[in-house]
Amino acid sequence: MWPVWLAAAIVAAALALFLASRRGWHKWALQHRLLTSGVLAIALAVGIPAGWYAISPLFERETVCEASPIAGAGAGSEKCQGVAVAAGGMASAATATAIARTATPAATAMPEASHGATEAPQFQPRVASQGEFRGADDFHFGRGQALLIETAPGEYTLRFENFSVRNGPDLFVYLSTDPNGSNDGLLLGDLKGTDGAFNYDVPEGTDIFRYKSAVVWCRQFAVLFATATFA
Repeated sequence: MWPVWLAAAIVAAALALFLASRRGWHKWALQHRLLTSGVLAIALAVGIPAGWYAISPLFERETVCEASPIAGAGAGSEKCQGVAVAAGGMASAATATAIARTATPAATAMPEASHGATEAPQFQPRVASQGEFRGADDFHFGRGQALLIETAPGEYTLRFENFSVRNGPDLFVYLSTDPNGSNDGLLLGDLKGTDGAFNYDVPEGTDIFRYKSAVVWCRQFAVLFATATFA
């Protein structure tokens, strides 16, 4: 796990400094200040960006709210309450109200039903499978629901609801053939947010029943963050 590696690196650096002090290496460093300064400059130039890349996500959160493919399904997360969301993005509740008030009667009028014509029943999106998120361990927490929604015959969307996960670098979402989660399956895209409710389109033609779980995976350090096993 990358936090363990980071802690080990800090301990190793502290131990190296202690041994250097005990063996008198600091005296050699003072005698060769130019060389020492160059080595330190290189170490800082590499170490500071690498450390920031690994640590900074722990302090960053992002809430993303997207509409459910199922009409009337609600916000999907407490953090998305009061936010009106369209299929193409996000809008505030105030913006949605303003749009509704400016709609013209012609735009809101319902078309008259044609007499004598029988319409074929429209397909209603439905939840085909779902699972509860769990974290990989105490540090890598994860919670919420993963829903596989059939939006049209043979077409699916993966939706996260009431979702929250430990942030980290280089996080991606997969459908995995492993019920316990791995990155051996279908990559759907980068993690959109650490909290909220949002969707991932599953490529057409995917045999959805091959996949047993939804996974949040850190590609940079090959670490599992969270898994939802489909029931």
